[in-house]
Amino acid sequence: MISGMDVEEVWRTAGAERRSLADLLDRLSDEEWERPSLCEGWRVRDVAAHLALSRTGPGATLIALVRARGSFHRMVRDTARRYAARRPTAALAAEIRQTAGSRRHAVGTSHLEPLLDVLVHGQDIALPLGRPREMPPRAAAAAATRVWTTGFPFHARKNLWGLRIAATDTEWAAGEGHEVEGPIGSILLLLTGRPAALDRLSGAGAEELRRRPQWEPGAGSTPSRMCRTPRR
Repeated sequence: MISGMDVEEVWRTAGAERRSLADLLDRLSDEEWERPSLCEGWRVRDVAAHLALSRTGPGATLIALVRARGSFHRMVRDTARRYAARRPTAALAAEIRQTAGSRRHAVGTSHLEPLLDVLVHGQDIALPLGRPREMPPRAAAAAATRVWTTGFPFHARKNLWGLRIAATDTEWAAGEGHEVEGPIGSILLLLTGRPAALDRLSGAGAEELRRRPQWEPGAGSTPSRMCRTPRR
C-alpha cells in the first residue's frame, strides 16, 4: 500500500480535478442535474452543492450541526440539499471551479481529504450519467491509502474483512484473504462504500462481496450516510 504523492502534488491534482468536474457540470442538461447520483436520496445537483460548500467555515458548520440535532450525517445531507435548492446549477459549477486553488481542510483531517472528496463525488455524479471520468491512478492510490488507514466515516477495513484488495493499474494492495482485483479508481469507490464499484472488480473476493447483503448485486447506490468524505 502506497500514498506516492507529496503535499504539493496532492493540492495540484485536487485543483485540476475540481476544474475538470466543473467543466463536466457545465455540459449537463437540466434533466441530468436532477437525476439520482450514486448516493441514495441525493441528486446530481445535491452532490454538486456538497462540493461547492467546501468553502464553508467552522462557524457555519457548527450551526448546521446544531440544526441537525447533532447528527453529522444528517447535517451533511441537509446542508447540501438546502444549498442545492437555492443555487442555480451554473452557480454551483462556477463555485466548484473557484475552489480549485483552495487549500482549506478541516481540523483533524489531512491535505488528502479534499482530493478524496472530489475524486469520489466526481464519480457519484459521472457514473450514473454515463459520463466518462477516469481517476488519475496516483491520486486514487493516495486517496485509497487514506481511506484504508482511517476509520470514520467509511470503516473500510471492517466492511471489507477477509479480503485482499489489489489494484491492476498501479502498485496498491491492502488486506488479507480472498482476492479482489480491479482498477484503483474502482477500488477507491469500493473502500468508500459504493456497490457500483463491483461491476469493474473481479476475483473470488469480489464474488464473496456480491453475496454479502450490503454489497448485493444491483445495490447501485450507497446509503446517504456514506455519501460523504470528511469535511474540509
